[in-house]
Amino acid sequence: MQSLERLQQRLSETVDELYAGFVDPREPYYDDDTTWQSLAVRGGVTGDRGAGPIGEQEHAALQAECRALALQNEFAINGHENRVSYIVGPGHTYRVVSKKQRPAPPQLVAEVQSLVDDFLRINRWARRQQEAALRLDRDGEVFLRYFAGPGGMTLVRFVEPGQVTAPAEAARDPSLSFGIATDADDVETVHAYYVDGVPLDADAIQHRKANVDANMKRGLPLFYPVRKNLRRAEKLLRNMSTVAEIQSAIALIRKHHGATRTAVQQFVATTGTTAGATSSGGRTESVRRYAPGTILDAYGNLEYDFPAAALDASSYVAVLQAELRAIASRLVMPEFMLSADASNGNYASSLVAESPALRTFERLQARQIADDEEVFRRVIRHAAAAGRIERNAAQLVEIQIEAPSLVMRDARGEAEIRAIEYAHGVLSAQTWSLLAGYDYEREQQHIAAHAQRVPKSV
Repeated sequence: MQSLERLQQRLSETVDELYAGFVDPREPYYDDDTTWQSLAVRGGVTGDRGAGPIGEQEHAALQAECRALALQNEFAINGHENRVSYIVGPGHTYRVVSKKQRPAPPQLVAEVQSLVDDFLRINRWARRQQEAALRLDRDGEVFLRYFAGPGGMTLVRFVEPGQVTAPAEAARDPSLSFGIATDADDVETVHAYYVDGVPLDADAIQHRKANVDANMKRGLPLFYPVRKNLRRAEKLLRNMSTVAEIQSAIALIRKHHGATRTAVQQFVATTGTTAGATSSGGRTESVRRYAPGTILDAYGNLEYDFPAAALDASSYVAVLQAELRAIASRLVMPEFMLSADASNGNYASSLVAESPALRTFERLQARQIADDEEVFRRVIRHAAAAGRIERNAAQLVEIQIEAPSLVMRDARGEAEIRAIEYAHGVLSAQTWSLLAGYDYEREQQHIAAHAQRVPKSV
């Protein structure tokens, strides 16, 4: 009997040990009370091959949820706006230069620069850049569609993510899933995009996606991992304000010790200064107004209680700050950039050369510059095909794109360094103007015009 009990005990201990170390392989797909839907690929194998761990309907619902946060949640709005301000700012600057290997004629450089300037103006590119950065964070992806405009001009318009959907035959062909037609064995080789059910050649669309691997067809919103934190922070702030409003609205509570209900009602009727009938039930209410600074004199068993004096909102503020720190961690941003509370933040220390926020913004700027370079290569090719510029312009010129500076600048120190570099032939006057934020050609025109107006000294 004792041997059987020992065996049962050992079996129980073994089961407990195994159970404690058990890891459910499906655990990453659980989110509170919901699960992600696995996708079936060819051969009956389930996985996320080029699509992600959610289906097309779940992906659309997720984008709609994050769009609602970007529209209604004050912390999400602040996070989006700050990222747009630092990544894009007032807009990037674009300067056409000759390629190093094959110098282009100055006339061609001027023609392409005129083309670029017209493109920026016609497409309102600075504003479109800002919206593209917002869309990339909010939706996790941006679809830009190219249109051939008059005079060799390229027009760019946004396509809503909801317009890019899988065709009817996608159920039988995973290569058409999510509205993007790709090679069966290579998700990164895109052949067409289905916009409102119509297939468009891949060259007609630029698809920018974020927060996913390269072999996933669609991007994920920036706030996808912390969307619950954003909702909790919003509800916590709402509840804190509601409780404070209720507690502060009650000026005082008078306690009548030993008094009957009739006596209290008579006291209220005799001391009230305003009486009226309510719309429901016709009950008469007596109200006494206390001006600020009123001194009350209690007598007998009358006692006054002030509930607002016990209010301690600071304990809830600490919880709110913890939620905001979690959200800021996802953005790799200081907390004050998300909460707008600068009491615990230092702007100068947040954007020094080695700070995580600065490195993140520089990386995001570089990604947007790379995407924009692809757009402008398309603009030059289209203009060349339309005969507006030389056909080999794309092989002779390139566009230098400069994003706004993020580092706290020492303008005088930078000017001195550039002057030394210019004096030693390391830096050109054109590049110096670009780094300083000036248009070199326009400044030269102004200098020449000024020289004609000012008489030369003898």
